Amino acid sequence: MNSERDRLGASHIPLAERMRPQTLDEFIGQEHLVAKGKVLEQMIHNRKAHSIIFWGPPGVGKTTLAQIIAHALDMPFFTLSSIDSGVKEVRAVIDTARKAGHALLFIDEIHRFNKAQQDSLLGAVEKGILTLIGATTENPSFEVISALLSRCQVYVLKPLTEEHMKALVQYAMERDEWLKQQQLDITEWEALIQLSGGDARKLLNLVELVASALPIDVHKVTNDIVLDVVQNKMALYDKSGEQHYNIISAFIKSMRGSDPNAAVYWLARMIEGGEDPKFIARRMVILASEDIGNANPNALLLATTCFQAVDMIGYPECSLILSQTATYLASSPKSNAATVAIGKARALVEKTGDLPVPLPIRNAPTGLMKKMDYGKGYKYAHDFPGNFVDQEFLPEKIAGTKLYDPSDNAAEQRLREYLRHCWKEKYGY
Repeated sequence: MNSERDRLGASHIPLAERMRPQTLDEFIGQEHLVAKGKVLEQMIHNRKAHSIIFWGPPGVGKTTLAQIIAHALDMPFFTLSSIDSGVKEVRAVIDTARKAGHALLFIDEIHRFNKAQQDSLLGAVEKGILTLIGATTENPSFEVISALLSRCQVYVLKPLTEEHMKALVQYAMERDEWLKQQQLDITEWEALIQLSGGDARKLLNLVELVASALPIDVHKVTNDIVLDVVQNKMALYDKSGEQHYNIISAFIKSMRGSDPNAAVYWLARMIEGGEDPKFIARRMVILASEDIGNANPNALLLATTCFQAVDMIGYPECSLILSQTATYLASSPKSNAATVAIGKARALVEKTGDLPVPLPIRNAPTGLMKKMDYGKGYKYAHDFPGNFVDQEFLPEKIAGTKLYDPSDNAAEQRLREYLRHCWKEKYGY
């Protein structure tokens, strides 16, 4: 054997693929779905599949679970990728499934399928020709059309814990012939765990990378060894790993911190790394309300328009729109008053429960409701000077509770002045 470990011994198939579980008994993590008596275990036990959307971060078992289900139920199994498949490929699978009587179709990154592609699945799923399993890292409420979503059960996959990650590596070191020969002694886990970012596939392939890089007489794996290998062998930006989350965090915090220079830099890092532009645009829509709000209401309008434009145009031209929006949001005055207000309101609802709506502001569409005094005493604001009348709109138990407190910026100070004029001392504006 050479002075370095035999790289060919590991085969051309990556460790993560060699260790892909074939049954639920071999599967690590997602106990809320796969443990005895849980929904997926019962589905396989009863041999009755239904259409599913798996929603969760990368590397937590979405593809593996689809393959386990197909294998366990002995169903014809087809896989399509949103990157290189369109309506034509979908229809070809449907034709094959119709001839076979039934088939299971797995679509990875289904959130990247456009409306026409998703529409092409509807009839086959509804008629039972296809059982669909889609995998997505994005909220399916936003990315999957409602007609298709209503025909699927959404299962949320949780990030893997540190215990899950260690169990995966231990399992691989016990089962994989090549890895067993390396006799690794992992004395420090922090670097492996953190650099993998909860992604099992990335973790196992990192272990294989480290094992391949060690000299033949070295077996101990430490944090320093792992970091040294990573710095020399791994990409600077992995849009499905920890770096993805670190850079989007830096991007958001730069805009929140009113630094357009840093914001556009981190934006460029994501663009060069091939990040999904809709993911970037969606985060800016959130920031426009969460961190700017009524300090500059135009921010939400621009961010929403940005998302729509990015959806229509795509890369590379949409990078200009992303840059315009990011620099505008970073340069806008900031306020989290609306964010704080809804947080306080939700906490109050949780604490006080379903308080009754005051009778004067209840809807009274029927005579019976009017007899029960629904709407009695309501004062129509536009019938009064200044289009305002002092009236109680909160339930009696929490009357006078102030939840929205405008921030100290010019736009919201104007709002504060108006509220103070209206409510005098009631809310302390």
